[in-house]
Amino acid sequence: MPVALYALAAGAFGIGVTEFVIMGLLLEVSADLGVSISAAGLLISGYALGVVVGAPLLTALTARWPRKTVLLGLMAVFTLGNLACALAPSYGWLMAARVLTAFAHATFFGVGSVVATDLVPANKKASAIALMFTGLTVANILGVPFGTWLGQLAGWRSTFLAVTGVGVAAFAIIAVLVPKDHGAGTVTRLSEDLMVLRRPALLYGLATTVLSWVGVFAAFTYIAPMLTRITGFPEGAVSPILLVFGAGLVVGNLLGGRLADRWLVPTVYGSLVLLAVVLMALAPALASRWTAVAAVGLLGAVGFATVAPLQMWVLGKAKGAGQSLASSFNIAAFNLGNAIGAALGGWVIDAGPGLWAVPLVAGLVPLGAVATAYLSERREVRGGPVAACASEQA
Repeated sequence: MPVALYALAAGAFGIGVTEFVIMGLLLEVSADLGVSISAAGLLISGYALGVVVGAPLLTALTARWPRKTVLLGLMAVFTLGNLACALAPSYGWLMAARVLTAFAHATFFGVGSVVATDLVPANKKASAIALMFTGLTVANILGVPFGTWLGQLAGWRSTFLAVTGVGVAAFAIIAVLVPKDHGAGTVTRLSEDLMVLRRPALLYGLATTVLSWVGVFAAFTYIAPMLTRITGFPEGAVSPILLVFGAGLVVGNLLGGRLADRWLVPTVYGSLVLLAVVLMALAPALASRWTAVAAVGLLGAVGFATVAPLQMWVLGKAKGAGQSLASSFNIAAFNLGNAIGAALGGWVIDAGPGLWAVPLVAGLVPLGAVATAYLSERREVRGGPVAACASEQA
């Protein structure tokens, strides 16, 4: 694999830490800024919504820029956003800084996915995307636990200062390792890019991504109370178990990329069906400590095994023009799924059967993703090369 892919992984690592580390620092943030824990929790939702809004906005604004310039600009936004988080004097300023930082998220992964696929031969494109996303998985294993420990030891602001340093390092690595002329001659007009959103096959593809991660986050958001209240683990055991989840992320991510390089569409369908099975199996697995730990590891592996195949699949539906925009929208779709999934799990707990039923309900959602994936493939076949050619001539 080209060394430039590791530069993209470095940027992904920093972004991953920023997105998830706040989950372990809610108590410190709420105490320091004088807000409730639920209000501090909205910093997670605010970030997710920032990703959704930032995807079309920044991708459109940077559509005519060389891709390396876009990546460097996004890392600058990411770095300044984290510095603003560290220096935020109030809750409102912290929320604004989180949203600003989130703007860089979707476009970085979207443009980065296009860059990654252009750096390798056709038979390694999905693996290249998976390698970039390895930075995100490593962030969950190493970066988030370290950031949480640092924030609890020296204050939550120290964590964001540390991530600011990661941003500076990632900026330098991308500047040195990503080819300078990358993206030359590939710039298209914004109007051509936006035409990609008129393709029903792409829209169904984005819906597939949303539904797949609604299922993942409906369960993962509430994994700690499920492990403590249902399985009976002490609270101190949750962090080590999450390391098992993180190890599953790395394995599933790389395996999903390799399988997608050989059999893209079957891997999309197979990973979604397997995700539904693992989520539903999580409910009975919680009855035993050993099976609960194994199920959590499998959830991490199967959940992230969908990422590279779905990203590569949606990129294929963009068919040239608008790939960066479509790719960024798909990253936003993952985050929209995160937000909806957390809300769905909360509804099952508060207004539905209760905590024990969360994995069962979550497991039904990827089956809906299988249905939308089928509709996407069917609409693409209906459109076909003839229809696409006629549309371009028109």
